[in-house]
Amino acid sequence: MKLNVIIVYGVDEKNILMCLRSKDPYKGLYNLVGGKIETGEDGLESAYRELEEETGITKKDIILTHLMDFMYHMSNVELQVYVGKLNKEVELTEEANKLFWINADDNFYDTGKYAGEGNIGHMLEQVRYYKARLLV
Repeated sequence: MKLNVIIVYGVDEKNILMCLRSKDPYKGLYNLVGGKIETGEDGLESAYRELEEETGITKKDIILTHLMDFMYHMSNVELQVYVGKLNKEVELTEEANKLFWINADDNFYDTGKYAGEGNIGHMLEQVRYYKARLLV
């Protein structure tokens, strides 16, 4: 199975868009938005599709860059990670989970608050390292 998550920075790069999971896995924890990559679907196109479905953010609002992948061999899951910065303020539309802007300086390694066993913190450190190339 292939999944994606999308790291969305606000226009000023001070906040990151998160959803509060309403079901398992990670029910009650904040997570990045994203979803399932359909069979035969291009990863980047899937990220744009999921982003629009989950938040209302379209290709006109953001440029996404493929940051990294995680392969979970025991569960046969590939997770593709994309990142982008909004080019204008947008009105969000929620689908399944409530959406929140979280301060980008928060501790995303806090597994009592954030999904992913610390992976979100690791992803954001990679974004900080490559920021000049990623957030255009």
